Amino acid sequence: MAAYAITLDEDRLEEWVELFAEDCDYRVVTRENVEQGLPNVLMWCDNKDMLRDRVESYRHVNVYNPHYDRHVLGPLHFTAAKDGLCAFEQSYSLFQTSLEGESRLFSVGRYRVEALIDGNQAVLKSVTVIADTGQVPSLLATPI
Repeated sequence: MAAYAITLDEDRLEEWVELFAEDCDYRVVTRENVEQGLPNVLMWCDNKDMLRDRVESYRHVNVYNPHYDRHVLGPLHFTAAKDGLCAFEQSYSLFQTSLEGESRLFSVGRYRVEALIDGNQAVLKSVTVIADTGQVPSLLATPI
């Protein structure tokens, strides 16, 4: 998860995509929707090609507010492990800083993750970002 956050913070989105399995699932949802069992998502990519497309759109198509991201990660809490698949949760805070140097808290929540572990290598199978912050203060252009 440190590599996950660093690649996003350093705008190395192409490397971020490579942390995922080909048949991955990436979702950004609100805590309220999770607690109420609602299926709404803010962002959803159900395979690695969709993640690649999201990055390509971000790089060449989308119009967004240029900014720098900085993730602050909490401790990992392992919830399950079986046959090389580990499940865990980790809290996060995401700050965004404008090119003018103004920083703001953008999103707070937790990651719910399943990762395939092979030796010292982990590949992300599923990442669900559960945002406590129910409203995104601006366009959700980059992954959380």
